[in-house]
Amino acid sequence: MGSALVGTSCAVWLLYSVLSLGGQGQPDELCPFVLPWDDATPGPTDLSGWNHKPAGDLGPVRVGEDGHLYVGRQRIRFFGVDLTFDATMPQKANAEKIAARSAKFGINIVRFHIMDMARYPRGIIAADPAHTRDLDPEGLDRLDYFIAQLKQNGIYVNMNTLCYRYINKDDGLPAEIDRIREAPDRNIMGFFYEPALELQKEYARKLLTHRNAYTGLTYAEDPAVAFVEIHNENGLLHAWLGGRLDDLPKVFLAELQRKWNDWLAERYGTTGRLREAWDRTAEPLGRELLVDGDFASGLDQWVIELHHNAQGGMDVVEDVPNAPQGGRAVRVTVTKPPESGWPIRFEQQHLAVREGKAYTLSFRARAEEPLGIQVGFEEAHPPWQRLASPAPAELTTEWQEFRYGFISGADDDNARVLFDFDLPAGVFYLADVSFREGGLVGLSEGESAQGGTVPLLLSRTGGRRTADASRDWVRFLWDTEDKYWRTMHSYYKNDLGVTGLVIGTATGCSTPNMMASMDCSDAHAYWTHPVFPNRPWDQNDWYVSNVPMVNQPGGNLTDLALRRVLNQPQCVTEYGHAAPNSYGAEADILYAAYASLQDWDYLSLSRYGSEDGWGQRRSVRWFNIHQDPVRMAGLVPAMAIFRRGDVRPAEQQVVAEIDVQAELERLPSSWPWQLVNAGHAGVAPQAALLHRVAIATEGRQVPPGALRPDQVSLPDGRFASDTGELVWDVSSEGRGVVTVNTAKSKAVIGFGGGKRFDLGGVVIEPGDTSQEGFSAITVTVMEGGLPPLAPPSSPGRCRLLITAAGRRQNTNWGWEELGDDRVTLRSNWGEPPTLVEVIPARIILPLPAESVQAWALDERGQRREPVPFSPEQNGHAVLPIGPANRTLWYEVVAR
Repeated sequence: MGSALVGTSCAVWLLYSVLSLGGQGQPDELCPFVLPWDDATPGPTDLSGWNHKPAGDLGPVRVGEDGHLYVGRQRIRFFGVDLTFDATMPQKANAEKIAARSAKFGINIVRFHIMDMARYPRGIIAADPAHTRDLDPEGLDRLDYFIAQLKQNGIYVNMNTLCYRYINKDDGLPAEIDRIREAPDRNIMGFFYEPALELQKEYARKLLTHRNAYTGLTYAEDPAVAFVEIHNENGLLHAWLGGRLDDLPKVFLAELQRKWNDWLAERYGTTGRLREAWDRTAEPLGRELLVDGDFASGLDQWVIELHHNAQGGMDVVEDVPNAPQGGRAVRVTVTKPPESGWPIRFEQQHLAVREGKAYTLSFRARAEEPLGIQVGFEEAHPPWQRLASPAPAELTTEWQEFRYGFISGADDDNARVLFDFDLPAGVFYLADVSFREGGLVGLSEGESAQGGTVPLLLSRTGGRRTADASRDWVRFLWDTEDKYWRTMHSYYKNDLGVTGLVIGTATGCSTPNMMASMDCSDAHAYWTHPVFPNRPWDQNDWYVSNVPMVNQPGGNLTDLALRRVLNQPQCVTEYGHAAPNSYGAEADILYAAYASLQDWDYLSLSRYGSEDGWGQRRSVRWFNIHQDPVRMAGLVPAMAIFRRGDVRPAEQQVVAEIDVQAELERLPSSWPWQLVNAGHAGVAPQAALLHRVAIATEGRQVPPGALRPDQVSLPDGRFASDTGELVWDVSSEGRGVVTVNTAKSKAVIGFGGGKRFDLGGVVIEPGDTSQEGFSAITVTVMEGGLPPLAPPSSPGRCRLLITAAGRRQNTNWGWEELGDDRVTLRSNWGEPPTLVEVIPARIILPLPAESVQAWALDERGQRREPVPFSPEQNGHAVLPIGPANRTLWYEVVAR
């Protein structure tokens, strides 16, 4: 159906553009271009021959002495996709088509993700029982068949064993488990509560020791199951820093407190030694750092931040009923909440704090409606780093007194105390705000580890303790979490016999030193992840930031680089570039290029598709790419860059030394989703645009010749890799461009319109586009090679693939601009077919024009009609492309 539509003139579709653009720009020509979801036909874009078949025929995937992945004697890089929910168990007829089509685009691994959240047919959990301990037989049969089809097509498997399973009381747990709303919060229990851990082991055993009827192998023993992930995006420290431990039912916290007291008793032996250790750094309350914390002189020292069209104000009110200090308080009134997830902030700046120093924040507060807030202190200047982990406070309609202790993680002469209110329209009051030095206590009277009475140092209460007590608490959490990861790793490898490599969780949700004990380290990131201002995953109330990554040097790729563990395979098993961000053409080329520069081992895209929409002929939801023509066409050059290694690894490596002790010191001021990384040891994020970056964890030696963080000098505006093959240029504000210049891959990504880029003899001249010259243009050698820039001579056979992409959208989708670069479609994702912008450009090749032929390719990647070349003055072939070609990709052959 798609190929018939593309024959229609683009002009016919101008009306669709006008109707569906909304505020997205001036009406321009868009063409229908739908890549069939089930197409596996051979042709110029077919990469299926790159996969060795069947997957696993060379033996299990292993880690070589160089810290990279191997099968047999050859190194292997994985570039794949995530599948979730029912997409992991497609109908058998669909399974064959999905596997073959995936291989055509070079995909060589599939991550089976979020199978455990729902019951069959949405998930793998058996449909009928109230408990979650059985796997559905029909679901397993579908899963088996799909994995067998993937294996035949040379596609490996990454099996996730705990993502979002809703363990419940019918699984044999206390009834209080059902009061916990979010699945990840229920799954925190496995880190310290033995019955929950046994449920996790049971699920893993039933899944991994299940014998696939179509391969004859269990998933544990099948060499095509290259990876097994223990726990998706979770950790005990991650939960504590996020305040998620505070709200667990007491029946579970009692077990954590028992373990905490046992740990203290083993560490100190007697209550006397514990008291001596904890009281050593106790100090009484010292001087007040705030000005006008009682608001007696007004609000000159205080600031209210209202972002994203929020409206409101603050004023001092007297004679507030039941208020302290004679009824004086500051009243914060919000008449319109932010149109985003950004909080209302009430703060005082210009405070001087010192690293390792204790501070006590106290205040009284109430709200007209119950309200959760966060309090803490951070830098009042770029990069706005937290100086201590924030703490939650639950405001009610009655006045309450709150008191928190913090230890500053750094020196700063311009810090700010802040109150973050995720507030709908309404009113809250603050009074008696104080921020003083000291005020922390050690062991209180009547507390004894032997008696089990030392309380947990949770986010709401634990900050009142001394630095020594806080250090012990963090170390206890670290030890408890580390034991969990090592226990599960041993169980998978030794008890279940898993031959694949075991991944713990994403570094960022756990720490580099803990993940260093796993077979591989992992990291996740999203560019413009959707934000849900009011209710999680509300299909009608969300937005994404419509900003291009090329304008922010490194984007979120540098964050991924800062998490790599030295001499360990680096995996990025979840990476998304969320629709409807209109700059998606940049996503996969940048991802592949800088992953190759960093010499990572495994990339995955979140996500590929869903069972209820394989053939919708339009892109659906934020993450699914299988029907996004721009993202799928971009996969082919991205595969060449990463899997084929067209971009060489950086020649130099920057290594940050972070042992366990350094990790422990940084954790209290970390953000729960970005625990300790190389940036905490001084590595600037943009260093990853120049060199490889790694963390030398405990016991790992820094290689000879490695650069220290302070030896990296960052350029101003133009970041060239030390290989010279990648350049990220932001020297023109708002006009970022990234170029790729290797022997077999050339690319210009970003705002290149009207400029000329000479990439080793291949010249790319992007034209004007609907987004101020933004486009992504690639030239990839698929066969043979390009001669160096020289007087034209008769070349050997050379076959190239050219892609040129920009904006894409579904027909008549509900594009709505919210201001501040925020856009939404609400629930209107539009109709088929998907429409694409056809990019104008001139491409000059170092080949004689008379020896070259070119074709515009259709949606199946097949030749549709010739595109004429013309010679330049020196005889080189010039290929003009543009709207008349009605395509995203072209084949060029020189004989």
